Amino acid sequence: MRTRILAATLPCLLLACLALPLLAAAPDPQLKLPAFTDLKEKAIKSVDLTIDATTLGMMGWFMSDADQDSAALKKTIQGLKSVQIRSYKFTSDFAYSRADVEAVRSQLTAPGWSQLVQVHDRDKNEGVDLYISVADKTVRGFALIAADRRELTIVNIVGAVGIDQIAQLRKTFGAVGSDM
Repeated sequence: MRTRILAATLPCLLLACLALPLLAAAPDPQLKLPAFTDLKEKAIKSVDLTIDATTLGMMGWFMSDADQDSAALKKTIQGLKSVQIRSYKFTSDFAYSRADVEAVRSQLTAPGWSQLVQVHDRDKNEGVDLYISVADKTVRGFALIAADRRELTIVNIVGAVGIDQIAQLRKTFGAVGSDM
């Protein structure tokens, strides 16, 4: 009896083992951002924005197709699953933990993520990292980490979005933190 069960399950186990690398190659582009509770308390200005698929869908319902900008934004957000923006401005240097930033950055070394831009100035202690997650020739996620002595911004956009549509999102959601 045990031999028949083992013989019946062995092909399934082998198939599952073969499929694991394929699953690992397409990680979920949703970053797990720390709560940053301490940063909110230290910051003189902060943006903590999380918009899920349901909220994005509801936003689309209220957008007019008659207005060209609204119609373009509506088309852009239809492919999105979530938008997360965390941005903090401080009065003192390095009020944020480099460990928090590295915890986010380490998620972006997973298979499926590709770094597009890395600009760092060691003398000024500032840098910008831009990543995309691509699967089946489709952009599935976008991440930005921008840090300097007194500011930290992390953006994570998940969903099918064209590179040209990122500018539209920046224009729309950038207004949230534009006075920072």
